[in-house]
Amino acid sequence: MSQTAGAAIILAVMVIAYVAAKLFRVSTELSLFLAAVAGALAGGYGLPVRHLAEGAITYLDICLIFLTATLFMNLLKEAGGITFAVRAILKKFHRRRFVLFLLLVCLLLIPGALTGAGSVTVLITGSLVAVVLKYMGLDNIRVAAIIFIIAGLSAAAPPVSLWAMLTAAGINMPYVGFFLPLLLPCLLGALLTIFILGWKARPVDIEKALAEIPVPPEKMNWWRLTLPFIVFLALVVAGRVFPFNFPILGLPLIFALTALVTILASPVRVNVWKTALNTTEQLLPLVGTLTCVGVLVQIMTLTGVRGLISVSVVTLPVFVVVASLFLTLPLSEAVLMWGAAPVLGVPLVLLFNTRGLDPVVALAGMSLIWPLGDAIPPTAIIGRLTMDTVGVKERYSRFLKICLVPAIIIALLGTLMIIFSKKLSFLTIF
Repeated sequence: MSQTAGAAIILAVMVIAYVAAKLFRVSTELSLFLAAVAGALAGGYGLPVRHLAEGAITYLDICLIFLTATLFMNLLKEAGGITFAVRAILKKFHRRRFVLFLLLVCLLLIPGALTGAGSVTVLITGSLVAVVLKYMGLDNIRVAAIIFIIAGLSAAAPPVSLWAMLTAAGINMPYVGFFLPLLLPCLLGALLTIFILGWKARPVDIEKALAEIPVPPEKMNWWRLTLPFIVFLALVVAGRVFPFNFPILGLPLIFALTALVTILASPVRVNVWKTALNTTEQLLPLVGTLTCVGVLVQIMTLTGVRGLISVSVVTLPVFVVVASLFLTLPLSEAVLMWGAAPVLGVPLVLLFNTRGLDPVVALAGMSLIWPLGDAIPPTAIIGRLTMDTVGVKERYSRFLKICLVPAIIIALLGTLMIIFSKKLSFLTIF
């Protein structure tokens, strides 16, 4: 039996094991792990404990970024900073729809951009923004669609873009030059989403909206709110401006220091231990997914399955690959979640690189499309979480229908970035 045929059989066994586990309602994390174990057994490696352990810590650094960044955002929320910002923006710009939409987009993008998880955006600012949009005359399902799409874009936005980071790690490509290629399309897609889905919005009912938004501590002000972000930007910029004189802190330590500044600047005493426990519980599914994805990728590499997928993708005509990305990327995210990045993203970026496309801009375009799959069953974690947070009682199919137009626009935007990545390479200078 040839190596290709053997790898194909192992891949089939892994797929069958994953599907069988999902049919028995096993969680996505355990389904990925069982698929990896089944692949190892089918390949004749038994239970390779060393490879399972190595795979489990593959994305340890990324997990630390998620934990520290989300802890920072949760501490800021507990300190009253999020409610203060929403109420202040609402009071000043409730009659100016354009400016209000622009600022609401920023509020929705920041949590996911800093943590890399769209679920954090939904939980931290999603419910508060939903109140504002509801009192602008938008129905619940349209509000949920706006928050979901922008939450997905926030997860793809810099500085922490999980899909870009996982793919870059898979091909030993430095996570450098992604800031503008990710920021500009994410911001454009978010603005198009809120203006397209919210075009019927009327001036917000300020009294009713403020009545539903919690009142922040009396001493909370803009200085206390922005100081942690100033510290974060200062530490990041210092490392780039003075690369030989400033120590390399790394994002986990930078977020930890930012969280400390948030505690010190808080006008009220924050229960750090309780917030840390809630953060860990909140991120447990995400960390579990990354751990099992690392195991799966390790076993796929061991058995030759990863090489089979890479060769199969690289040998396809480029126009066929690019034309089908709007389907393959969201569907892979729906099945493998973040595991789609190292499994499918790595060979795609290698293919684009060999064909003369800019790998950074092309990967940024792909990262724009991937989050759309978070609304597609069988996982649909972010989509269902958004509906629960907003309080939507209608059918899930109608929610998907409302999301369709902005999703098509975002998929088209990401595809165009890939096609014209060489001409957009100037964006990678920062």
